[in-house]
Amino acid sequence: MVGVPKLNPADAAAAVRNPLASIAERWTPAPRTVQRAALAALVMSVVIVVTGGAVRLTGSGLGCPTWPECTDGSLTPTTALSYHSAIEFGNRMLTYVLCAAVGWAIIAARAEKPRRRSLTRLGWAQFWLVMSNAVLGGVVVLVGLNPYTVAAHFLLATALVTVAAVMWQRTREGDGAPRPLVGKAVQQLVWFLVAASLLLIAVGTVVTGAGPHAGDSSDVKRIPIDWETVAKLHAVLAWIVVTLTFALWFVLKAVDAPKGPLARTRDLFLILLAQGVIGYVQYFTHLPELLVGLHMLGSCLVWIGVLRVLLALRERPGTDVSLPGPSAEVTVGTRA
Repeated sequence: MVGVPKLNPADAAAAVRNPLASIAERWTPAPRTVQRAALAALVMSVVIVVTGGAVRLTGSGLGCPTWPECTDGSLTPTTALSYHSAIEFGNRMLTYVLCAAVGWAIIAARAEKPRRRSLTRLGWAQFWLVMSNAVLGGVVVLVGLNPYTVAAHFLLATALVTVAAVMWQRTREGDGAPRPLVGKAVQQLVWFLVAASLLLIAVGTVVTGAGPHAGDSSDVKRIPIDWETVAKLHAVLAWIVVTLTFALWFVLKAVDAPKGPLARTRDLFLILLAQGVIGYVQYFTHLPELLVGLHMLGSCLVWIGVLRVLLALRERPGTDVSLPGPSAEVTVGTRA
């Protein structure tokens, strides 16, 4: 049996004031544990986007017609409501799972030794993005699925995916100053790719706001433009992103770049091809719900792929911290 350490009143008061510091004093997670915690937060940030899309595609956006309650006087769906209520309420409950995943990432990052404040900040940034988007999701319901608020809801979720992906990458790096692995011209090309991808995602939200899947069977306001015209613009931007990705791969091969950037560019190219196939099939088959949902998943994967290419352009070695000992100097470094 392992004895439970006794806490004096001062220890208890300190734990109440700062529970994360108290946990960090008693537990040091393995590096792989921190990486898995960050990955879990990233996976859940993608899951919440896909399930949010399922709410809209099944016409369940107003399944719970109010917020933060599901119906007036009830936090949960009532028997008088349809399965749409269960779908919308289920998506709301997944927010708590997302919060748990982000919380686990924060705790693991805070307890890692030596302490890495950059990881903890990225974890807390995710927490506040989740809270902000939960409030915005409530606004979306209260304004009757206004398409502009729906677009903002998706873009804020994309911001969450961004921070989660960066944190996952940072758990596998050190805290040393970043060292570029490619030249300025390649870096500029990648930033063009990032900008084009952001524009592609933004125009995609306009297609959603003008398209037929309003999120509810009632007369929901739509963006007053022809969705097919915007969809064609979306396709043009997709081809620009594909072209930039292929050009980047060609340039990286020509300059004999390290394997990391080259492999991630190849992965992004394959994801883009799959996303393009889904996009064209859904367009010519009149936007079936299943394919639209897969396209939303693909949107997240494309953006994560773009971020991984960007982050692969540099390396961050571990920082060495010298700890003097009684007989020798011990060097402790974070893993690069």
